[in-house]
Amino acid sequence: MNLLEVSGIRVEENNTVVLQDINFSQKEFQKIAIAGETGSGKSTLLQTIAGLVEPVAGKVVFDNETVIGPAEKLVPGHPGISYLSQHFELPPFLRVEQILKYANTLPTGEAEKLYELCHINHLMLRKTNQLSGGEKQRIALARLLLSQPRLLLLDEPFSNLDMVHKSTLKTVIQAIGEELDITCILISHDPLDTLSWADEIMVMKDGQIIQKGNPEQIYRKPVNTYAAGLFGNYNLIPASKANTLAVLPGIKPDSKAILIRPESFKLTADTKNTLTGLVQKVKFYGSYHELEVLVSDVTVSIKTGAFSPAESDIINFTVSAADICYLEV
Repeated sequence: MNLLEVSGIRVEENNTVVLQDINFSQKEFQKIAIAGETGSGKSTLLQTIAGLVEPVAGKVVFDNETVIGPAEKLVPGHPGISYLSQHFELPPFLRVEQILKYANTLPTGEAEKLYELCHINHLMLRKTNQLSGGEKQRIALARLLLSQPRLLLLDEPFSNLDMVHKSTLKTVIQAIGEELDITCILISHDPLDTLSWADEIMVMKDGQIIQKGNPEQIYRKPVNTYAAGLFGNYNLIPASKANTLAVLPGIKPDSKAILIRPESFKLTADTKNTLTGLVQKVKFYGSYHELEVLVSDVTVSIKTGAFSPAESDIINFTVSAADICYLEV
């Protein structure tokens, strides 16, 4: 049975359509990530689910109960759903322990466990103006969790965090699902935040969901170049030049463009049924090298590991048919 059902949602602001025909469901404990460019409607969707934005059509059903919007409710929101905005605020000049004490409804032992899970025990005596952005984020999250929600909506929780605080927050969000049995929906622009965490990813553009699937499907088989670009670099070989790859086993361009992720190309010593190219540029990124390789009249980007050829080298490489995505462009 689904914990959340979103059906036919349409939202308009100032006579402009912000969300159009949004439909999806979420099972309990299923982790859903939403990706899309700025202005695609991601935040508005979370706010609608939380009961903070009134749709002009459609409905949100949470745990078999319709979520009522602000037009029909004096204090907007649903007690079982918590929404953490990317513009969260904490009361100024109060100690952390004071902020959490005012919000706490849990027994002391359970509250302490939650604070430990959020990595904030050592911050209790500090005032909010003495905290970093990452510390404030985790305290705002803990304050929401004290209300024991069943669904947590996280709007760009990793934005503007350095690598240390970002890593800590990722650990906290993972623990929220595993230890507190809370279902999560998360918005993020960074593919590394979503691909390794989500059970399902929804891609949004212009207020609509244009693709849904598991992380591997979304990454390897995007519906278009917009969806592909949200999750990293790619090679797009136009249909007019796709026959360049026809020498490889299982590759049949069929008058379509070909999309390939840079890491899908594999260097090989074989010369049969492989591509031969000239290395034009080599860039070092720590754990890998990125090559620009000219094959026939097509330039492709290739990621490779510790070994890297030099500029002007001639190399052979291949790609599996399973790593090819054909697109109508």
